Amino acid sequence: MKIEEIMQRNVRVCRLDDSLNIAAKVMWENDCGCLPVISANGNGAVVGILSDRDICMAAYTQGKPLFEIPVTVAMAHSVLSCKASDDVALAEAMMREARIHRIPVVDDKGAVVGIVSLSDIARNSLSIGDGKVALGTQAEVTRTLAAICEPRGRELKCCRKPLEAERFLRSQHFHISTATTPR
Repeated sequence: MKIEEIMQRNVRVCRLDDSLNIAAKVMWENDCGCLPVISANGNGAVVGILSDRDICMAAYTQGKPLFEIPVTVAMAHSVLSCKASDDVALAEAMMREARIHRIPVVDDKGAVVGIVSLSDIARNSLSIGDGKVALGTQAEVTRTLAAICEPRGRELKCCRKPLEAERFLRSQHFHISTATTPR
């Protein structure tokens, strides 16, 4: 199964020069917990990713109102992404190795065209193709969920350590972009 078959296409984003207040508003109004952060120059390239938890932690650690905190302070600057034509198993492996719930889907220029989540994969793991049950896929979803839910700092039995995971993902030709914006 390809990512384009299960990804969400109506993706909300925030810009690099937005405040956390704007990002939180977009999340609230669109019932989403994560926003790809795109460059401010208008090319739509993904330069970061921001979760609702990132916003909460920034509000707590910065001690400022959200409208005073730029997105760049809270966003993840290293972003895993995939292409719509990639296999779902690739996205799932990325999620498991990096312990993340969502991955932006980008075109050849790095612009956002969708987002795929573990929820999307789980919802589609029961039937693939002509209605056949994919038990292997269900087992992989379970492994991925277990990896994501494992508390940070604990070594995972099913996955690699963070640095090993990044090396592994790069060796498998996963797309990892790192924003070069100041914090």
